[in-house]
Amino acid sequence: MNESVKTSRGALDIALAYHRTWSQDAFDRAMAYIAPDIAVQTPAGPLQGGEAFRGFMGQFAATVEATELLAAYGDDARALVLYDTRTPDVPSAPGAELVTVRDGRITTMRILFDQLPFALAAGEVVPATAHVE
Repeated sequence: MNESVKTSRGALDIALAYHRTWSQDAFDRAMAYIAPDIAVQTPAGPLQGGEAFRGFMGQFAATVEATELLAAYGDDARALVLYDTRTPDVPSAPGAELVTVRDGRITTMRILFDQLPFALAAGEVVPATAHVE
């Protein structure tokens, strides 16, 4: 196990360390916080295992130019991290990760993010316009 991951740290500490590491263009190092048998619920569907997670999140992390941590809450077992990301095509895409930590590693993660900015950037939807009379 990576020396930076200590089993005595609470879920919030682990979630923040994971977020800080992947968002600073060090996704491979961030995987040290992920359990090999992680169960993940993504907007695209469920994933099982570290390699499936690496394929999903690593691809997204490689496109991120910047992140802003908006809020983080948690205790010894669970944490929620809310953040905003900027990619070359999307200037603002808020996301959140609800994680469970056991033995210093993230064992479950539920990822939520606003898919609308990505759909707009891809031309898949037309932006709504406000009409006020």
